[in-house]
Amino acid sequence: MARTAEKRGKDETKAAEKKVKSTGKSAGGARGGITAPVTPSAELAEIVGKTDLPRSEVVSKVWDYIKKNDLQDAKDRRQINADDKLEKIFGKKSASMFEMNKHLSKHLTAKKD
Repeated sequence: MARTAEKRGKDETKAAEKKVKSTGKSAGGARGGITAPVTPSAELAEIVGKTDLPRSEVVSKVWDYIKKNDLQDAKDRRQINADDKLEKIFGKKSASMFEMNKHLSKHLTAKKD
């Protein structure tokens, strides 16, 4: 019988608590990958703000900006028609939603610890 996501989450939490009690060290957690804070470039900061954000939040804020300014192509919603701010990031007038992350990564710097 397959475990539900809720049951799996509870089991993982119990295991982490048990590890903390036995070793005295923290269980770790999300500290890398898509949850790691990144610093946006000056061009990207015009859209998402200047504060360090997780990569997932940057993508979410860019999508909010695209939808707010109605920048998706009317016929092909996968295409993004860049305005002046997005053109600085994409380097061209139009980009597909699939290449958007490639362009965003050029404007993000991983935070050094």
